[in-house]
Amino acid sequence: MSSSDPRRQEIQRYAIRVRGRLAPRWAARFDGMALVPQDDGTTVIDGPVADQPALHGLLRTISDLGLPLVSVTETAPQAPTHARGDQP
Repeated sequence: MSSSDPRRQEIQRYAIRVRGRLAPRWAARFDGMALVPQDDGTTVIDGPVADQPALHGLLRTISDLGLPLVSVTETAPQAPTHARGDQP
């Protein structure tokens, strides 16, 4: 199966850094992504993002909450997902 096969897709991970500290209860607003407070007073919102529209939705949520965006970094992807019946 080629890497361009639409049945096989890597789930990208992102680390989105915002200024301020977010309590763990806010994780539900970010599709259950991990909220990791940093020593510099920022919070990293870390986890898998299904696709570009989902990433834009997360960024829109950050904007709607008035959180100052510091950075968006793509991190190592998770293992590819497979369509039902496919072999890895």
